[in-house]
Amino acid sequence: MKNELHADRILIVDFGSQVTQLIARRVRESGVYCEIHPFNAVTADMVRAFDPKGIILSGGPATVTEATTPRAPDELFEMNLPVFGICYGEQTMVSQLGGAVTLSDEREFGRAHVDITDDCVLFEGVWKSGENHQVWMSHGDRIDQLPNGFRAVATTESAPFAAIANDDKQFYAVQFHPEVVHTPDGAKLISNFTHKVCGCGGDWTMSAFKDEAIQKIRDQVGSGRVICGLSGGVDSSVVAVLLHEAIGDQLTCVFVDHGLMRMNEADEVVTLFKDHYKIPLVHKDVSEMFIGKLTGVSDPEKKRKIIGGLFIDVFEAEAKKIGGADFLAQGTLYPDVIESVSFTGGPSVTIKSHHNVGGLPERMNMQLVEPLRELFKDEVRDLGRELGLPDSFVGRHPFPGPGLAIRMPGAIQPEKLDVLRKADAIYLDEIRKAGLYDEIWQAFAVLLPVQTVGVMGDARTYDNVCALRAVTSTDGMTADVYPFTPEFLGRVSNRIINEVQGINRIVYDCTSKPPGTIEWE
Repeated sequence: MKNELHADRILIVDFGSQVTQLIARRVRESGVYCEIHPFNAVTADMVRAFDPKGIILSGGPATVTEATTPRAPDELFEMNLPVFGICYGEQTMVSQLGGAVTLSDEREFGRAHVDITDDCVLFEGVWKSGENHQVWMSHGDRIDQLPNGFRAVATTESAPFAAIANDDKQFYAVQFHPEVVHTPDGAKLISNFTHKVCGCGGDWTMSAFKDEAIQKIRDQVGSGRVICGLSGGVDSSVVAVLLHEAIGDQLTCVFVDHGLMRMNEADEVVTLFKDHYKIPLVHKDVSEMFIGKLTGVSDPEKKRKIIGGLFIDVFEAEAKKIGGADFLAQGTLYPDVIESVSFTGGPSVTIKSHHNVGGLPERMNMQLVEPLRELFKDEVRDLGRELGLPDSFVGRHPFPGPGLAIRMPGAIQPEKLDVLRKADAIYLDEIRKAGLYDEIWQAFAVLLPVQTVGVMGDARTYDNVCALRAVTSTDGMTADVYPFTPEFLGRVSNRIINEVQGINRIVYDCTSKPPGTIEWE
């Protein structure tokens, strides 16, 4: 049954874009509930049962010029519902309604500028006819002919139908991606669709999500016992507090100290949860077991699988000690899921496995509870504040479950973990001293499997290279390098080389995401 808080809802049809969830994020920001469903699961009956106020067709990697690529159900365009097509969504809308789409010799990828050629409800209060605005393009197909009833409202040099409208049917579409931050006004365009076209209110909030998540946890868990895998990071901590509010003493948190934490982190986590939140916590130091299994392993996928499997071993053993547990709770987020597997069964591409997604063994004897699975990091922080967690805690930089294992490319060498730990601590200390911590999404050191010649005290050295990484982001799906000053980088480099034995060269990673990922492995 439809929750009253979700009476106004939007259906997002997923054609496999890596940024489909960003559409959902923009819709939520406008105060409207939405769900993503893969194109091959969307039928007329499903749409009627879901009862949306409008439908958004996502982008995707395919081309509508091929006969076997994804399509929206034809009935979708006959249900008297507003439809908004984005990139591939525009192309399939045009093709299915009788227009013409061809492969273009002039592809558009990255920043572009559209000329607004006519007024449109999507542009109300945002863009006016005759203006020129920045957008983000990523397409190779070209629309050559519009279906009956459509008009062009924006163009670029290589895309004469960069935005189109059929006001009678309330069908709208754009060739660019309004969901990404590189289209500065994109969120306003999406909000115009949800509110002005679809008539949605703005009643869905993080408070509403919290209430719904608590109820879902209670419905799923019943009277069962839950173990929460606590890493001390924001995600698992928010899950722990949310679960405790939902099911109280049915919850036991297990902090697995795998020996791959940052400096002093294990002590900080134990103190925080035992003394501040009064949540039952089992501290399990199994660092020797983890590091023993990882020593010499160089393949990043194997590292993640080993870590995932060992985590489950520990959780199952602790579950037996407390008389059995039916559920395992994890702080899995959507960026973890979309990089590991297709989020909804659709055609999106796997980037890498995450220890708490792709690394779970099939023989696991507990059911998963993952209440944050559809949220981005900034939404989790909002939820943490809603649960009463202090800003100083919810604003912490992300730290991956596999820890330092994926910040040491190549074979794991136990003796070098402390080298990496010390370098990372110095780097973060300097960032805090400079007052930059809250400006940065994530910052960390990486110990490279590369040695270089250096000179220290008139003597020759042959030691490791340490890479520093710092990025800005809003959701973890895309990221830009943080522009440190040369003076700051020189100061950090000097401290690390002087204070950490085993490192004689520092480099700064200036790769954005994409093409790189934030972590190195």
